[in-house]
Amino acid sequence: MLSQDISVILPELMLAIFAMVALMAGAYGQGDKWSGPITWLTALFLAILGAVDGLTGGTHTAFNGTFIDDPFARFAKVIILFGAAIILLLSDGYMRKHKIMRFEYPVLIALATLGMMVMVSAGDLMVLYMGLELQSLALYVIASIRRDSLRSTEAGLKYFVLGALSSGLLLYGASLVYGYTGATKFESIAAVAEHETSIGLLFGLVFLCAGLAFKISAVPFHMWTPDVYEGAPTPVTAFFATAPKAAAAALFARVLYDGFGGAAHDWGQILAFLAIASMFLGSVAAIGQSNIKRLMAYSSIAHMGFALVGLAAGTPDGATSLLIYVAIYVTMNVGVFAFILTMERDGKPVTQISDLAGLSGTRPAAAIAMLVLFFSLAGIPPLVGFWAKYYSFSAAVEAGMIPLAAAGAVASVIGAFYYLRIVKIMFFDEVGQGLTGPMPLAHGVTLAVSALVIGLGGMPLINLFGVPEAAAVAAASLIH
Repeated sequence: MLSQDISVILPELMLAIFAMVALMAGAYGQGDKWSGPITWLTALFLAILGAVDGLTGGTHTAFNGTFIDDPFARFAKVIILFGAAIILLLSDGYMRKHKIMRFEYPVLIALATLGMMVMVSAGDLMVLYMGLELQSLALYVIASIRRDSLRSTEAGLKYFVLGALSSGLLLYGASLVYGYTGATKFESIAAVAEHETSIGLLFGLVFLCAGLAFKISAVPFHMWTPDVYEGAPTPVTAFFATAPKAAAAALFARVLYDGFGGAAHDWGQILAFLAIASMFLGSVAAIGQSNIKRLMAYSSIAHMGFALVGLAAGTPDGATSLLIYVAIYVTMNVGVFAFILTMERDGKPVTQISDLAGLSGTRPAAAIAMLVLFFSLAGIPPLVGFWAKYYSFSAAVEAGMIPLAAAGAVASVIGAFYYLRIVKIMFFDEVGQGLTGPMPLAHGVTLAVSALVIGLGGMPLINLFGVPEAAAVAAASLIH
């Protein structure tokens, strides 16, 4: 019934209505003067939706199974919604101070988040594409929102051109899948793939994986990431590094487990290649970076490779490890970017790693918090980042993919170098010109909470919140 379908998609429907009302309020109201209230209201609305999703239970479908609201989707949505809300709040002061705030910015964030929510609940290739494009079109505009900046415009254009290419690959893959299965619903595709994977269907799967790999910036579809991260305004970079990554990773799992669960031995090899290539390229290329935003871009490439290690196993533990990894990764990145947004000198933003020299002397509390976060990103025990990799590598080992887990361990050691280099610069290099910008309360609180959760709290705190158990339940709902 239509009423039942609407009740299932009610959070998405409410967010769509909210975004349209906010757009009309900005367009017919005071324009950019209303950007502050719209930003705060949008962040509050996203947080409320995240809380509601976190408290909802059961599995529900809408529109003949093309939209799925299950524990897996809700777990991903909680990460997406809270990640987007926090980044939006942290963005407000920066965007306003540097005179790049537009009332369209929070509206576009809301629409991109809506697309992500649709993506992770997709039960059909057409719904998947609709959510993917809703997210992407909003992100293209956000990347180039600083219209007077050549770098920002270039970043948006690169992202648009390469994003269009990836959409074409994904659509071609979807057409092949439809041609060889006669269906677009994941459930029907799975029924065909379970019995026989024809060469045509396998080609379709490869193209689908290529299109999705672009969204998580996995090698060899990573080429847009460093330039877009560096060229886009820092708040936009922070958003790119959190919520969209979680949504794309969850969508990858949804497509492969729901649609091609019977062909895990085929797509497992594809993911193993993507994982190894991403881990090593991200870890090695980050070593030579002098810009912290470009470094975080290569860091994100490497971390998506680590996340794919667990997913490549094709088991319930693999899906669980992916969800845990993404939740921890987003928490770490939110904390790191809360600090990067405050990197200023004489009122102008700076992004060179050398600008962090002597930070321990000028901002000891911030330096210690960043040390904890970078150590965690490097996977140094007993911090939470180590356990994220442990879950991922364990899933691969249990599935018999020991060489893949071993490659991940080697890449993790290589990647630790560039994180430790930043720590060395903060604690042992002499203070140069230093940072002169203040640390706003919201940024300080976010940095402190992120470091406490990742560091002092560690896995006991993560277990107290029930994250592993919730991830296991979510993964179980994904695998039929």
